[in-house]
Amino acid sequence: MSAESHPTLPPVRLHSDAELARDALVAPLFARAVRLARWAGPGTRVDVGGELVAEQLPEAVAVLGLDAADEDSTGYAGQAWRVAVDTGLVDVTEPEEDAGQGIREEPGQGGEERFGTAAPGEDLALVTSGAPGDVLDLWLAALDTVLADAAVPDLDGLVDALDAGGEIDFDQLDWNPGREADFLDGVLANLYLLTVTEGGAADRPVPLPVLAASMVVPDGMGEPTDAVLEQVSDAMMRLDGQFRQLAPIGLVEFRPVDEELMTEADGPLEPETASTADDEDVSRYGLVRLTPLGLYGIRARMLEAGVEAPAVGELADKGADALLDAVAFYPENAAQAEIEQWLAGRELPAAVAELLAAARGDDEGGPLRRLRCQQALAPAGPEAEPAVRAVLDDAELGGLARVWLAERGVADVPAPDPEMVFWLTVDTIAAQLAADGETEELPLLMETLTAHHAGFFEQVWRVEHPATAYVLEAMGRLHPDKKAAKEARKAAFKARSRRP
Repeated sequence: MSAESHPTLPPVRLHSDAELARDALVAPLFARAVRLARWAGPGTRVDVGGELVAEQLPEAVAVLGLDAADEDSTGYAGQAWRVAVDTGLVDVTEPEEDAGQGIREEPGQGGEERFGTAAPGEDLALVTSGAPGDVLDLWLAALDTVLADAAVPDLDGLVDALDAGGEIDFDQLDWNPGREADFLDGVLANLYLLTVTEGGAADRPVPLPVLAASMVVPDGMGEPTDAVLEQVSDAMMRLDGQFRQLAPIGLVEFRPVDEELMTEADGPLEPETASTADDEDVSRYGLVRLTPLGLYGIRARMLEAGVEAPAVGELADKGADALLDAVAFYPENAAQAEIEQWLAGRELPAAVAELLAAARGDDEGGPLRRLRCQQALAPAGPEAEPAVRAVLDDAELGGLARVWLAERGVADVPAPDPEMVFWLTVDTIAAQLAADGETEELPLLMETLTAHHAGFFEQVWRVEHPATAYVLEAMGRLHPDKKAAKEARKAAFKARSRRP
């Protein structure tokens, strides 16, 4: 996972460790690895690298309940065995290598056939007696094995690329192990980003052409060229094979590319048609979605790579200052979920006072902290009122407090002075700009906030708020009333002129 690709990501909502561990245990490939680990014993024979010898594979296939007539069954059994070995579910002792004759001697060639042995590993007990975190650690190790396998080209390609000495000719194969692993990591990082981003793919699968294009089409490219479309098509087919391997470990739900579509295509698939086709047509190009377990797994790999990949709920034991700083740049729904979890473990009056104290500050992040504080206070009931009333005279929080009290119909709320009204207006717009940028709704907010104040722009430029000039410049661009926009630009110039 590249830390440069996605240095900061939106927070993900993860299932509990117990739920994720249950998902891991029923993932087909992991469950097969566990069954083979329980089967391993004195009669189990392995070859170099700890692989089951060919003669053992039919028995492994039978243990797994696979169809012996299916030519893929031995491959499934072999992969499950590799996962069992790599995760420590199975301990193997490989055959000793003779200095002159290699790994083992065949019967009838002057020696006895020798094999290594296998037995259940110590970690197998964690499957039934370990904590959920232990099971998830085993599953993550299994995931590493599967990802490594998925980055390897098909066996036919490897055979074709063998040179006379029995070594793989990587130039002929056009395969770079590091590059392939980076490509797959990049794909999974993009799929994760699409899943956790607000309005993203959390509840719907991602068409394979979209994912392939995210890795191939250069940023800012308009209409893709034929050469780029062919690259997207090639990437789609690579991903189709890779996701077929990743689905059994429980990482993704995957609908493969329709084989009839490939038969019908005259040349490379044309993925650009997927953007205009109906849902059924799009699904023929392949659909993929990270499972809850997959979200957990990709996040774990990102964290290991140094990528900041927050999860909702991890701030529950932090202070209000850390909470507001973090959620300032979360999507609104994620911020609300994080705030609710933070409040759930605290006495509300003390928590409200802590939030209000953390919302202060004339730094660049202050407006957005106050916006998130206001969001945090929105569901609070009457027990929050004393803490809110305590800041009525605060220059930075007094306006926020009055809004909260007024929304609840509280009596005896003192009217704000004009300076506080102007300061709150600047703070509110600055917060919206920081949170969402120049949205379509922002001009209406500007008009609403200024409509009831005669001579607003003649006075607001004097407000002692660090964002005054910045906000007025934005109003000069965005205010829907042309006269007001012109006044905002003049006021912005004055605000800039008065600051050193």
